[in-house]
Amino acid sequence: MKIAARATLALAVSLAMTTAAQASDFEEMDPVTLRLAHVVNEQDGFHIAAVKFQELVAERTEGAVTIDIYPNASLGDERTLLEGMQIGTVDMGVITNGPVANFVEEMAVFELPFLFPSPEAAYEVLDGPIGQELLDKLSEVNLKGLAYAERGFRNLTNSQREVRTPADIDGLRIRVMENPVYTDTFSELGANAIPMAWTEALTAMQQGTIDGQENPVNVIHSFKLNETQTHMTLSRHTYAPAIFVMGMPVWNGLPEAAQDVLRQAAQEAAEHERRYNAEMEAEQLEELRAAGMQIVDDADLEAFQAAVAPVYEKYGEQFGDYLARIREALE
Repeated sequence: MKIAARATLALAVSLAMTTAAQASDFEEMDPVTLRLAHVVNEQDGFHIAAVKFQELVAERTEGAVTIDIYPNASLGDERTLLEGMQIGTVDMGVITNGPVANFVEEMAVFELPFLFPSPEAAYEVLDGPIGQELLDKLSEVNLKGLAYAERGFRNLTNSQREVRTPADIDGLRIRVMENPVYTDTFSELGANAIPMAWTEALTAMQQGTIDGQENPVNVIHSFKLNETQTHMTLSRHTYAPAIFVMGMPVWNGLPEAAQDVLRQAAQEAAEHERRYNAEMEAEQLEELRAAGMQIVDDADLEAFQAAVAPVYEKYGEQFGDYLARIREALE
């Protein structure tokens, strides 16, 4: 038998043995149902990622692990979900990075304004050693980070006026995530930055108690924010990751084979969501324009970057060497 043929046969035998071993692992495993929660609706990228994850896990564990999805904040807001994971009352979720950073503050380094020049640059850092190191730090607070999905590049919307420069933001009441980096970023831009949970923000926009908010195009579209927000500025001021995260009590109770499947399925589902977001953004912007939203795509972003420089001065050292390492990786 030729060498190449022998190698091919050996690889086939090895794969067959691995598959058989995995099948054996799951045949002997007691069935498990995991509750995966998120706070957005079924049209959102988080739900797209969750459904893909659900499908991959069911297929690769041969039904031994079932994922039940709870959208629309049905199990609570993001902080509540994370706290539930820590004590085992919630199994897992797809959670925006901002609230996660309240538990491991170094995670907020990703959300410094204008840090990442492109989605691809962000993916390189998140999927590399720096991103993995920060995922691993979640174990210190009884959470297990599996992979980075995305919320995406965030943009400003408001119900009052067109925004092209920081001066146009002055005095606007802007909802931000419950994260000090976001609060300080918008305070430096002149806004009255108001931290609040997303579920509360939706009501506040409808009632007019806040003027605006900031989120990626996919969120603005899926929640039909054009109905309360007449103006959007494509500021792309922050790239926000999202995290497939699990409670350590549940994670530690799973066999290693199931853990391996969950980790790989989360990564693949995250990449699936990233592709979906990229493909849909142009179409979503057109639909928002057609619905009457006024969209500014030529704002003075250099002026915005200059205005938020104090945020780097305040937080740079707080993140240890992570900011320097990210900048080096981006060079």
